[in-house]
Amino acid sequence: MTTEEEFRELALSLHGTEEVAHFDRRAFKVRRIFASLEPNGDTANLYLTPPEQEQWCDIVPGAFAPVPNKWGSRGWTQVWLAHIKLDDLHAALRAAWSNCGGAE
Repeated sequence: MTTEEEFRELALSLHGTEEVAHFDRRAFKVRRIFASLEPNGDTANLYLTPPEQEQWCDIVPGAFAPVPNKWGSRGWTQVWLAHIKLDDLHAALRAAWSNCGGAE
């Protein structure tokens, strides 16, 4: 299980990431937003490529699912924090960060 604060710390640990407001959520961006955290802290959305989304949904089906709208078909993926290990979340966040301009 990953907590909301662990999610935030992992996201902010990625080089160049800043936390910004995005509607009713906290969002994390480098050049573009790569992740957002729901106000209740139960789920987050990550920007993965469609193949990455499919891979993560297969690897951890109880934790990952496409966002249930047109954004999901573009790679936006919902993550249930209670169902994901910290190491898996870090890897998925890193992929989303890289997809939005993050680089070491």
